[in-house]
Amino acid sequence: MELGQILALLGAALAVGLAGIGSAIGVGIAGQAAAGIVAENPDKFGQTLLLQALPGTQGIYGLLIGFIIMLNIGVLGGLKPVTVDQGIMILIAALPIGFVGLISAIAQGKTAVAGIHMIGKRDELGKAITFAVLVETYAVLALLASFLMVSGIQIG
Repeated sequence: MELGQILALLGAALAVGLAGIGSAIGVGIAGQAAAGIVAENPDKFGQTLLLQALPGTQGIYGLLIGFIIMLNIGVLGGLKPVTVDQGIMILIAALPIGFVGLISAIAQGKTAVAGIHMIGKRDELGKAITFAVLVETYAVLALLASFLMVSGIQIG
């Protein structure tokens, strides 16, 4: 394996790993809040589950970029030659979704917790989702940036 391929794979790993860690933390903290609300009112399960799931999307975005990188460099069908410059570019292209995914998923989890508490006191699911989805905007922008950069790097 060449250094360029290793750098490209490091980029894929960071996109998947960082965004996944953020999602795990965000979903976890929202789940803790949801469990407290559902323990008192089991009818709130569906509403709180929806909010708990929202921070998981950043992990999906990171996984998507990781798959695109792996497909571009031929991980699933025989590695293509990747120069060091190309490997560095792919690594850099993976960073927006990795870092923004990490931070926004945690922030979205915290926002979901506030929304879950709102649902516990008042049935305001639509407003609670709106607050949490606004955080998602930045993850989507990072996904778009990483996608455009990765797609613009010609391999092979």
